[in-house]
Amino acid sequence: MKYIFIFLISSITFSQNSYEIAVLKYNGGGDWYANPTGLKNLIRFCNNNLNMNIQENYDVIEASSQNLFDYPFIYMTGHGNVLFNQSEIRNLRNYLMGGGFLHIDDNYGMDKYIRTEMKKVFPDLEFIEIPNNHDIYHNIYEFPNGLPKIHEHDNKPAQGLALIYNNKIICFYSYESDLGDGWEDQNIHNNPEYLRQKALRMGANILCYSMNRI
Repeated sequence: MKYIFIFLISSITFSQNSYEIAVLKYNGGGDWYANPTGLKNLIRFCNNNLNMNIQENYDVIEASSQNLFDYPFIYMTGHGNVLFNQSEIRNLRNYLMGGGFLHIDDNYGMDKYIRTEMKKVFPDLEFIEIPNNHDIYHNIYEFPNGLPKIHEHDNKPAQGLALIYNNKIICFYSYESDLGDGWEDQNIHNNPEYLRQKALRMGANILCYSMNRI
């Protein structure tokens, strides 16, 4: 049943029955649990504004679990080290090649680790920067300049990077943006509301793209 669900991801519509998304728990010491209120706020935003039917209480899943295939969308964040073992590499590759979607959101400090680990998952694929006219920036909300900058780290521009398989994004990597900080409760980072709305709308675009790939 779980594999059937994954292969039907591209036909999901907003009026479907309720479904769950999950946060990826990984090894290596990085704080995979960062921004604990963020994903719940994004889910609430999508349900309230786009009539999506995502269960508000998201799950936590490990890359080696066969239950990974129960979720059409996996979110990954943190500040530090990431380490995938061989079982996780194999399972994550099968998940993504089978129709699953991974959003990696660098919370500052995970970049050098996640690039190395994702290269183990897909040795033949490279992260490429998504052009500003790509559908992921325009499918629901308009982002003519591409990925918005939410939280400053190194005075570098935000980059929307992706792994492409069969002409589709299977992994979207938001780098130097920190969308998750913008999704969190306002009193945690004291981001102005207009910036939080940018982050939530961009998150909604990523979710909607993942559910409606053709």
